[in-house]
Amino acid sequence: MKNIRLKGMEQSKVYIENEQTQTEFTQVYAELLKKTALCCLEEENTEVGCEINILITDDAAIRDINRQFRDIDSPTDVLSFPMAQIETGKIADESGDFDIDEGLLMLGDIVISMETAIRQSERYGHPLDRELAFLTAHGMFHLLGYDHMESREEEAMMTKQEKVLNKLGLKRE
Repeated sequence: MKNIRLKGMEQSKVYIENEQTQTEFTQVYAELLKKTALCCLEEENTEVGCEINILITDDAAIRDINRQFRDIDSPTDVLSFPMAQIETGKIADESGDFDIDEGLLMLGDIVISMETAIRQSERYGHPLDRELAFLTAHGMFHLLGYDHMESREEEAMMTKQEKVLNKLGLKRE
C-alpha cells in the first residue's frame, strides 16, 4: 500500500469495530479501511469534516441486518446507511446530524461481511486487503450519494472506486 498524504481530511474520523471472530482482523486492515474512507472523501473534495463508522461482521450478522433494514433474507458483502443528505458528493442539506463534541457531520455507517470479503477475494483472485478496500470504497460512495441502479451511475461509481484503489496502490491486476 502506498504511503499517501490525504490533504484536508485530517479533521474527519473513521471508527472501526470488528464483531466477527472467524478471521483475525489486524491493525493493518483497520488502517487500510480508514485510509480508504478518507481517500474517498478526498476524491469527492468533501470540505466538511465527517464521521464514518465501519462495522466488520460475519455473514449471519449481515444477513440479519439485511433482513431487518432491506427485507432481503440473505447475506451480502457491504451495506451502507447514510445519515446525511448528499447528492453525488455534494452536501444537499446541512441539517444533518453533527457530532457536537467534534463538530463533524455524521456521514453514516458501513457494514462489511468478512466472510463474504474472503470468498470474493478468492473468487476474483486478488488479495483480501484489496477486497476490503474495495468494499469500503463502495460503501463510502453510497454514503456520498452514488448508486448503481443504472449503467451510467454504475460506471461513474466504479470509476471513482478504482481511482481510490489505484491511489492506495491496490490496482486491479
